[in-house]
Amino acid sequence: MAKINDYYQKKQLMEKLTEELRQLEQDNALKHELAFEEKVRSLMKEYDKSPKDVLQILGAIDPSVAGAKVEGAGSRPKRPMKTYKNPNTGEVVKTRGGNHKTLNEWRKQYGKETVQSWQQD
Repeated sequence: MAKINDYYQKKQLMEKLTEELRQLEQDNALKHELAFEEKVRSLMKEYDKSPKDVLQILGAIDPSVAGAKVEGAGSRPKRPMKTYKNPNTGEVVKTRGGNHKTLNEWRKQYGKETVQSWQQD
């Protein structure tokens, strides 16, 4: 009996969503936005441009757009690359974060301030 209940619940949900979709399709604001999207996609295809290319162009026109997220919204900008060179061994470590295995070993051995002084510009 559980399967038949599940079936009818999903059927009701589908009918509800179909009705909501039908109402959305009749909305003039949505029609306008869809037409705009279609024109933008057509231009992108005509000029062989990706959405990322378009955002770069828009960022040049309006710098406030440059911060717009592309694919994976929610990610923050990458941290800058930092380079450390151990003067005792000549070993070089490049990292974007402070929790690097070798850096942590150096900090234990030589001290935090000493290792920080090894950072190169």
